[in-house]
Amino acid sequence: MDFWTVRWLGLLLLVSLWGLSASGFLLRRLREHIQQFQESTDLGLGLSLGPGPVAVPKLGWLEQPLDPFNASDRRSFLQRYWVNDQHRAGRDGPVFLHLGGEGSLGPDSVMTGHPAALAPAWGALVISLEHRFYGLSVPAGGLGMAQLQYLSSRHALADVVSARLALSRLFNVSSSSSWICFGGSYAGSLAAWTRLKFPHLIFAAVASSAPVRAVLDFSEYNQVVSRSLMSTAIGGSLECRTAVSAAFAEVERRLRSGGAAQDTLRTELGSCGSLGRADDQAELLGALQAVVGGTVQYDGHAGAPLSVRRLCGLLLGDGGNHSHQTPYQGLRGAVQIVMHSLGQKCLSFSRAETVAQLRATEPQVSGVGDRQWFYQTCTEFGFYVTCEDPECPFSQFPTLPSQLDLCEQVFGLSVSSVAQAVAQTNSYYGGQTPGATQVLFVNGDTDPWHVLSVTQSPGPSESVLLIPSASHCLDMAPERPLDSLSLRLGRRSIFQQLQTWLRQAKEKQVRDRV
Repeated sequence: MDFWTVRWLGLLLLVSLWGLSASGFLLRRLREHIQQFQESTDLGLGLSLGPGPVAVPKLGWLEQPLDPFNASDRRSFLQRYWVNDQHRAGRDGPVFLHLGGEGSLGPDSVMTGHPAALAPAWGALVISLEHRFYGLSVPAGGLGMAQLQYLSSRHALADVVSARLALSRLFNVSSSSSWICFGGSYAGSLAAWTRLKFPHLIFAAVASSAPVRAVLDFSEYNQVVSRSLMSTAIGGSLECRTAVSAAFAEVERRLRSGGAAQDTLRTELGSCGSLGRADDQAELLGALQAVVGGTVQYDGHAGAPLSVRRLCGLLLGDGGNHSHQTPYQGLRGAVQIVMHSLGQKCLSFSRAETVAQLRATEPQVSGVGDRQWFYQTCTEFGFYVTCEDPECPFSQFPTLPSQLDLCEQVFGLSVSSVAQAVAQTNSYYGGQTPGATQVLFVNGDTDPWHVLSVTQSPGPSESVLLIPSASHCLDMAPERPLDSLSLRLGRRSIFQQLQTWLRQAKEKQVRDRV
């Protein structure tokens, strides 16, 4: 199978059916749509990172222990990785290791983003490693509870250590070479934690939009969304936030009215199913929250269906034929735009379908992993977005208990066990004070996830970069002419920090030889 066929298959694998609730589904679907758009754009550009022949990343597989914490367990699985050696200057050069997170990892992972963009300056070898149980790195045996016990961030870190040693031998990497981890979102947390737990193997890490603090009730997500909707720097305003509240109030009014009002609402929003059940109504409200929250989370990304500026224009009826429309009509328009972009004919929000999908133990054909990630939220991270604060501009549904109930329905995990797991995660990694040295935490202040990352430097050896008006992992996206000055300066700061670290590493190599 040639590279282009593999690449197109990789793009197809990104078309996923993520599932926690309707809101979780839409947020993950948005992310995959944006990634798919950016990768297809890179494909059109021939993946050329500069003059010379077009680079073709290499695919490889590592045999990894299923249980790295039990030496007597001989079971194993194959973990996928990609390699770009186009810029490698020699065996003594650095290795940029891009870690995968809760999804499939394709060849683009070594061709764009920080590792590929920074590799030419230092003659670096670029490698990406897919997370266990995601993409095509799914162990044999299905996704039952007996198997999922081997899925956790700690298992993922053990894989990084094993891969780091195996790949060093495979690619004849010098023992003096510096390994630097990169990652975004959950994978950004993994990059920081790998440096925290294994500083003798990983020289430094760049952690973008990394939510290192686990939290059960993630009400802060919508607090940032609310604040960002009022940010004039990205096209928001107080009037826009007020319009969002009015639109959601109208949706709830129609749901309470029942009968004809409910039927009209279903038709106007393009709903797939009935609105008769209370839990389905909550799922609908969650899906609508995701339309607005996802717009904020991915504001400015190439391929994002909506920007904050455009969403606010719709809600406020600014310009064109929409000058007299209500906020509710603007929200309808936003839903239609998002659904069209995602290729969905209707807005799906069935609680029963969500539960059935998450209970399926056969790996999905798409290879993306909704059940797997939901398992990790129930056993490690929480991250359940709520809107029960009176200041939240959305509906108060779905509630935290209804989201936690999914952990019970799908995995048989009690609320107390989920809460305990979240506390243990923070205890093990240190939450927002992990104490890791030579980690650069990069965040955007528009991104709702930045409140769970490290945004204030606790010491000179722990670096932070907060980019004004930047959204989730925007620093990792391919550079564009329309990028803001603050984003360009942010990427330059990342380059300069790496330059400082690698210069220090080179000086140490010289001292060690003397």
